[in-house]
Amino acid sequence: MADSPAVPLTLEGSWVLHQMFRWRSGAWRSLDTSDRERIVEELAQWLKPLDAPHSEGHPNQSAAYSVIGHKADLLLIHFRDSLHDLHQAELAVANLPLAQYLEPAHSYVSVVELGLYDSSVKAYEDLSSRDIRAHTPEWDQGIAEVLARQSAAMAPRLYPEIPPARYLCFYPMDRKRDGHNNWYQRPMAERQRLMHEHGLVGRRYAGCVKQIITGSIGFDDWEWGVDLFADDPLIFKKLIYEMRFDEVSAVYALFGQFWLAERVLASDLPRY
Repeated sequence: MADSPAVPLTLEGSWVLHQMFRWRSGAWRSLDTSDRERIVEELAQWLKPLDAPHSEGHPNQSAAYSVIGHKADLLLIHFRDSLHDLHQAELAVANLPLAQYLEPAHSYVSVVELGLYDSSVKAYEDLSSRDIRAHTPEWDQGIAEVLARQSAAMAPRLYPEIPPARYLCFYPMDRKRDGHNNWYQRPMAERQRLMHEHGLVGRRYAGCVKQIITGSIGFDDWEWGVDLFADDPLIFKKLIYEMRFDEVSAVYALFGQFWLAERVLASDLPRY
C-alpha cells in the first residue's frame, strides 16, 4: 500500500445548485395585485412539474424554500444530470418575470458525491497484492471495474429525489489543512477509520433525517456541501451537535454559514 494513491475513490451523480435570494420588496409592493398574482403564477407553473416526486430514472428536480432568518428570503435547489442542464435551470429562473424582483444573496454549485474509503482500501490492497502498480493501464482497469460495480449498486443515492421533508438545513464545510491537523496528510487507513466512525453517528438518525452530501472542490469556495432534510427541525441541532464530538469533526472540520428554510410547494407560492 505504500505506493498506492492517497486519494479515496468517489462516485459522482446529480449536479446541484443552491440559489438564495432576497425580495426587492419595495418594487414588489409597488405592483398591482393582479400583476403580482400573474408573476407568482408563472413561477408556480414553472416549478410545479419540477417539485413533484419521480418514480423512475434520474429525478431532475427543483424545489423552493422560504429561508428563516435574515440571510435570504427565498432558496431554490436544482438537481440536474449535467452541469449544462444545471446552468439551463439557472438561466430559466433568471428569465422568469419574478427575477427582476429578486436580489441574489448567495449561491452554491456542487455535485452529489459518495466517498468510497472502504472500497478504495480493499481495491488498492488487492491490486498491490498482485504487483499491479498505481496508474498503470492494469491498475486503471481494475479501478474502473470497482467504480462500475459501485455505481450500479448506488444509483439511487447518486441521483436522489429532493426529499419532501418540511425543513432544510444546508451548510458548506472543509477539512482542515493546517499544522498537525492536516486531514490530507493523514494515512489512508486512519482516514478510513475516522470516516467509518463518523458515519455510525449519522446512521443513528437515518429514520428521521435525510442527508445528501455534495462535493464542491474546484466548483465553489468550500470542499463539500451538506443538505439535511427533516420534518422536525430539532433533529438538525441534535445530529450536528453529536457529530461535533466525533473525532473527524472535532479535529478536522471547518464549517461555513448555515441556512435554515421551510419547503414551499408550487401550489403554496401564492400564499407565500
